[in-house]
Amino acid sequence: MPQRDGAAFSTEERDRLETQAELLNETLQLANYSAVTHLVVVFALAYMFWDTASHLYLGGLMAAISLIIAATLGTTWYYRNTFRSEVTETAVRRGSWISKALALALGLTWATMPAILIPPADGGHRMVAVAVTAGLISDAYVVGPFFSVAFLLAAPIVVGGFIGLAGCDAPFGAYVSVLLVIYALFIWFSVRRMSLLSYQRIWQRVVMQHQGETIGLLLNDFEEGASDWLWETDPDGRLRQVPARMAATLSRDPGSLQGEPLLSILVDTGQPDHAAALRTAMAMREPFHEQAVRVSGAHGTRWWNLNGKPAFDRYGGFLGYRGVGSDITVSREAQARIAFLAGHDTLTSLPNRAAFQDAIQGVYQGGDGPQTPTALLCLDLDGFKAVNDSRGHAAGDLLLARVAQRLMRLTDGRARSFRLGGDEFAILYPGVGPEAAEHLARQVIAEIRRPYQIGVSHLEVGVSIGIAHAPRDAQDPAALLGRADLALYSAKAAGKGCWCSFDVSLEDRGFRQRQLDADMRLALRSGEIALHYQPLVDLRSERVVGLEALLRWNKPGEGWISPAEIIAIAESTGFIIDIGRWALRRACTDARSWPGLRVAVNISSIHVRRLDFHDEVAAILAETGLAPEGLEIEITESVLLDRENEVLTNLKRLRALGVRIALDDFGTGYSSLSYLTDFPFDKVKVDRSFVRDLQARPEKIAVIEAIVTMARALAMDVTVEGVETRQQEAVLRHKQCGTAQGFLYSPARPAAEIRELVRRLDTRKASVA
Repeated sequence: MPQRDGAAFSTEERDRLETQAELLNETLQLANYSAVTHLVVVFALAYMFWDTASHLYLGGLMAAISLIIAATLGTTWYYRNTFRSEVTETAVRRGSWISKALALALGLTWATMPAILIPPADGGHRMVAVAVTAGLISDAYVVGPFFSVAFLLAAPIVVGGFIGLAGCDAPFGAYVSVLLVIYALFIWFSVRRMSLLSYQRIWQRVVMQHQGETIGLLLNDFEEGASDWLWETDPDGRLRQVPARMAATLSRDPGSLQGEPLLSILVDTGQPDHAAALRTAMAMREPFHEQAVRVSGAHGTRWWNLNGKPAFDRYGGFLGYRGVGSDITVSREAQARIAFLAGHDTLTSLPNRAAFQDAIQGVYQGGDGPQTPTALLCLDLDGFKAVNDSRGHAAGDLLLARVAQRLMRLTDGRARSFRLGGDEFAILYPGVGPEAAEHLARQVIAEIRRPYQIGVSHLEVGVSIGIAHAPRDAQDPAALLGRADLALYSAKAAGKGCWCSFDVSLEDRGFRQRQLDADMRLALRSGEIALHYQPLVDLRSERVVGLEALLRWNKPGEGWISPAEIIAIAESTGFIIDIGRWALRRACTDARSWPGLRVAVNISSIHVRRLDFHDEVAAILAETGLAPEGLEIEITESVLLDRENEVLTNLKRLRALGVRIALDDFGTGYSSLSYLTDFPFDKVKVDRSFVRDLQARPEKIAVIEAIVTMARALAMDVTVEGVETRQQEAVLRHKQCGTAQGFLYSPARPAAEIRELVRRLDTRKASVA
């Protein structure tokens, strides 16, 4: 490699220096042969002219030529060894100057020969001298690669020839001088051209050598540092020069792969995949790119990515394939994992909603409806929310995973289970009729109902199932899912823990719900929906102390719509929030007309969970001018199931404002004493189910008595709903209940009748007294 003291070479400088070194080396190598020729010529010439020329001159000529030839041979030997170890700029420069000096010395020495020997010589000796002169000039070809050396050698001899010829008789000297000029010019241009071609040839060789070294280094780095490898086959497709990395991917020794057909390593899947494409390309001797193929290794199947193209010799003969390969097993496994996650639920490993959509679309892939009868079962867990809230999300996730395991065991081999989200699942059961689907539904209900051991806890949930059949119930996927959902809603409405198959009446019910949803929005704006008020009577004083606002809708052409039906639909659509805002504003406005009476408004759990609920209530009180103490908000226990900080914060801020908070329907649903410690309610309301058959059911009296005792200990009032007889009133008064409401006093009445109703109820006490 060329060296320079104190600075690095650029690529071009390095190539130029190496070219000059090669030119010098070639010149010096050829000089060996030329040196021997010069020795033979000088001694032969001395022998031929010994009798006619000066012995002193001939002896001096032989001595001088011998010394120059010895110096040339020494210089050749020295620089051959020097350039073998390293090439330096100094060595090349010094070698060039020495070569030029030796060439000039040799040229000047030989230039004396024609000048001294040609003029006095006779005809024969003169021809010998002229011939030797011409031969010496042609020696420029020998040192031609280095033009300056050739010039310094030949130019003095040409000058000496002209001097010698000038001393000859006319016209011989003139004629030969003309020929010498022509010959010298020919030698000049020929050597010049040869020198240029030699330089270009050596330059190209040096550049190609460096490029080859660079490519070799890159290939070595590629082999050692890259994850890819180079591969090649012979014309028969057998591997040769197997890289260690290629063999390592198969856990095999490179020698064991040597000579093995490449195609024999591929795993034949029998499918039109990349392996088949690669086989076809190699059979047709065509290039191929990015072919991902499975290969059989010592420890199982691996994945390779292969690129290759055929190689041919200069005569078109096929030499085999050359290419690049890489092990893509890890990336293929990652892709497979990503593909799995795209279609599966990470918690339960069941196919997810996206996979369900693809599967249900596949049921109708024929375009004319399902090719085979298929049952769709939509599942919704009963009681999961309570478990998730009471035990935490971690326990809830484990419970969902256990539910999924039971579903997979039940449906393995005959149906597919999916998790649609939350606690919703689905089962596609192809090739069965209603009986088989209903039998599976009963099995699922029984299996899911069994207790679960989660840590140290025994947890229980149920499941409701809606069933729809294709093509009997629907002719497209969306309709099939919608009808299975209708059946599921019906199963939940029937008491949960049961199944229901779709029938037309369910769709009629769904149509009615959609129609009522649209109509109630218009009714709220037009004033068809109103608030009626039911009095709350103090059992001690028997005077009206408050009113509960109840929703009423007298739908034209249909009559009174059940509040339960209105609220269920409004909660499912979110319209319940608009109704709640309207009811609060209407009740607070009406309550301004009844001084001394508190108005109670039922608020949906959906509404209470809103972050701005407190601000809404405060704004309505400010707008209507009702004192906060005149408003009581009734909520159900479902509001507290989530134990969300937002809910408790809203309720505490409202209570701090002066608004009273009542817990409605206490004793039903998810009643828990922990709710009463989480938030200090102002009142609990006992559900009407405890008042019905009160005299005949002593245990109901005991429950009411326990509630009253507990409420008194927690500084809460008690209101009993559904009081219809004087006997019930007497029992409740005896048990020291605070207030009561029910048909005994009055059903809910319009706001316009309340003032007269309150006056009548209060005067009734006076008249009885």
